[in-house]
Amino acid sequence: MSAGFAAATGDGPPLSGRDAEQRSREVRAAFEGLLQIRRLTSRQGGGDPAAHPAEWELRQPVRAVALALEAAKRPPSALDASGVRVATGYRVTPGERLGTAVVEWLGPPGSGAAQEEEAALTACASALAPLGWDALLYRGPRRHRYLEVEPAGPAA
Repeated sequence: MSAGFAAATGDGPPLSGRDAEQRSREVRAAFEGLLQIRRLTSRQGGGDPAAHPAEWELRQPVRAVALALEAAKRPPSALDASGVRVATGYRVTPGERLGTAVVEWLGPPGSGAAQEEEAALTACASALAPLGWDALLYRGPRRHRYLEVEPAGPAA
């Protein structure tokens, strides 16, 4: 066994089919743990404490966002041993500002990921919103779309 559970960011190896059920159990356990941490550490006044990121999530947004997406059954992208992208899905990287993350939709050349990008990223944003993350869709260089993800502001 490896050093422990790590959420798929989209830059790791492909998740093999035979390990899918084990991975599903690990993701479910990690996500339930995250929700329990939120309940126990919530300092929010009113509302569902599970709907607000915990302190550790604010310090490690890439891990937190990747776990939320994987728990929502969004597929992660993947790289082979030589660094070539071999699977279509989300990729989470650090944002420019502290406490933010960027979500892209990537795939191997010719996979059609660019055509799926807007719908797939909208689905990712929908998975993150109930968990207290604001995900804004942007268009970058060469019309490449991506989400900028940050903790949601306090409810009005």
